[in-house]
Amino acid sequence: MKIKNLLTIVALSACIAVTTPFKTYAASAPVATTVNDPEKDAKLLEQITKRVTEIQSMDKSNLSADEKKALRKELMGMKKQADGLNSKVYLSVGAIIIIILLLILILR
Repeated sequence: MKIKNLLTIVALSACIAVTTPFKTYAASAPVATTVNDPEKDAKLLEQITKRVTEIQSMDKSNLSADEKKALRKELMGMKKQADGLNSKVYLSVGAIIIIILLLILILR
């Protein structure tokens, strides 16, 4: 009877682990900040904000396709950099359930 319960728990955990959405950045370059320094982060965020407002106020109708593409790439890079400044750890409901189930199995 215990094996049947164990297999049920493992199957349920596998289903939850497979179906929980997650975001990966495998193709993107890692952000080079190792130590969170709030002053540096604030300055960098201010620079990014200033550059974004400059790009928004530009007249883009006179730009060539390559220049527009370069601006888009620059904006995407700045967005990834700004997202890296607010690095937090998120746990999904599925991950929490799996952790609880593993603790139950280990502590028995």
